[in-house]
Amino acid sequence: MKFGFIKVAAAIPQVQVADCAFNAEQIKNLILQASKSGVEAVVFPELSITGYTCGDLFYQSVLLNAAEDALASLLKETAATACLSAVGMPVRVGNALYNCAIVFQKGKILGVVPKSFLPNYGEFAEKRWFVSAEESTAEEIVLAGQEVPFGTDLLFACKDAVLAVELGADLSAPISLSSWASVAGANVILNLSAYSETVGKEEYLKRLVSDQSVHCCCGYVCASAGIGESSTDSVFSGNACIAENGQVLASAKRFELQEQLIISEIDVEKMQCLRRENTVFGRHVFSNEYRTISFELPTSDSFALLRHISPYPFLVQKDQEKQCEDILSIQAYGLLQRLRHTRCQKVILGISGGLDSTLALLVVVKAFDKLGLDRKGIIGVTMPCFGTTDRTYQNSLKLMNALKITSKEINIKQSCLQHLQDIEHPLSARDVTYENVQARERTQVLMDLANQQNALVIGTGDLSELALGWATYNGDHMSMYGVNSGVAKTLVRHLVAYVAQTSQDKDLSSVLREVLDTPVSPELLPPSGQKISQKTEDLVGPYELHDFYLYHFVRFGFSAKKIFCLAQHAFGNKYKDAEIKKWLSTFLRRFFAQQFKRSCLPDGPKVGPVSLSPRGEWHMPSDAKVSLWLQECEEL
Repeated sequence: MKFGFIKVAAAIPQVQVADCAFNAEQIKNLILQASKSGVEAVVFPELSITGYTCGDLFYQSVLLNAAEDALASLLKETAATACLSAVGMPVRVGNALYNCAIVFQKGKILGVVPKSFLPNYGEFAEKRWFVSAEESTAEEIVLAGQEVPFGTDLLFACKDAVLAVELGADLSAPISLSSWASVAGANVILNLSAYSETVGKEEYLKRLVSDQSVHCCCGYVCASAGIGESSTDSVFSGNACIAENGQVLASAKRFELQEQLIISEIDVEKMQCLRRENTVFGRHVFSNEYRTISFELPTSDSFALLRHISPYPFLVQKDQEKQCEDILSIQAYGLLQRLRHTRCQKVILGISGGLDSTLALLVVVKAFDKLGLDRKGIIGVTMPCFGTTDRTYQNSLKLMNALKITSKEINIKQSCLQHLQDIEHPLSARDVTYENVQARERTQVLMDLANQQNALVIGTGDLSELALGWATYNGDHMSMYGVNSGVAKTLVRHLVAYVAQTSQDKDLSSVLREVLDTPVSPELLPPSGQKISQKTEDLVGPYELHDFYLYHFVRFGFSAKKIFCLAQHAFGNKYKDAEIKKWLSTFLRRFFAQQFKRSCLPDGPKVGPVSLSPRGEWHMPSDAKVSLWLQECEEL
């Protein structure tokens, strides 16, 4: 394991029914192939040594003896392999026969897990040959000359990875065995299955595995029987998939004649973080009812992820249209309730012609339309000053005109000049005081207009700005309700682009595209000609990187080393390692230093898994030291 990842595989071998020697050879080859690929745990289909469809041949001692001999040979030929393997075969215990998973590593059987829920309907008749694990009292058996633990109460642990095994229909029981095992501490489940193929079965299985990985907050690896089992009236297609907390990471191709090895990585550290937030897992109620078997995973200096790491973790990969609609609705209905509660029919917001105020205005319009309020009650205020360019100024006017709201222009240049004079600050000193005077003057104007109009001031700052502290304290930092406070900058851009693409209003779409093409800037320094001279990302770094850091730092508590590694994989060659490290250090310094601003935020809706509200998701002291994190970052 490295950076909390365990590399797992679901193997679909070629199978010849009742030919144990052939099947064991195929299994051996796949174990060796998996080991060569750096796999640390591999799971095979149910009864893969004999074949699942042997029928009444399971009564034959010849077959059962051959299966045990094949297992002994398999153990011997993989004795030098550190990859943990879970293989299926029938196992005799006294006068009973069990459908079992044999878990072994380095030639040693770590444990034998029998199947509990035996399907006995349709094409399945397992109760004809096998006994349920529930009927067994044995805790140890002798198999292939080894005395080994036997039962469904086995956990296989190595460092932070805790594996449990279940077979086929054990997963689809009303309360599955993996549910109990996960509460006891298992964070990776291996399932040996033999699902016959029927129309819709592939999606059913993926959904079943994916849903279980959410319920158990775990990684789930399922391998189902391949085409070689297609005998008599059933066809088996080789379904297999790997899921993690609801996300399918990899899946097999069905109806393949050749063997398959499906590989991905499960982030055990992520599962641990999610479980720490969930008090059900924190109790470990059933941990005393399980036997834990320790083992060692193979070690390697190399590390390369096969799984996809999204560079935009705030964006879902599928059904993005629904995500956009949901976010806009969450924002709008949060504001809508505040308007209903205060019986307020007017709002005030500053319109800069940039991304954040554009999204805020779109949300306000949606809320007003839902309430049936006149859009003229939305008062958009543009406040030109020292750094305002004609481009953003025109954008703001076009946007307000397209949305048919009340627009108001208040030039704050003279009031800012007067204030600078009052505090004896030279105009030539274009420092933080020079900049913040403008930001606070704008907020004062908006607040006073709100008093005058009996309205609410709507904040436009986003989640990324709150994380970096890229806001003027008691300036744009303050409002009466912040509709964007739960929306990261990359998501703001995505939402505005979505409205631009789907709007039937050509004028609105046109101005939204112009806003999207405009560099992000606070426009507090005089422009160079008519060009924006102050670009935020030149100063604090690319927002796509900061949003990536923010998500993984807050959501999962990942270390700087792990975030750095994930960023390398997510962004490929877009950024050099030195750039990733530089902006990660910047993120950490600013995130810690600027907590005091987040400690007194206005209300605003949470829209996703990451929020920095001091009343809800994020409780952090304003004076916490960043030394530990920066030290780790320096060591990269």
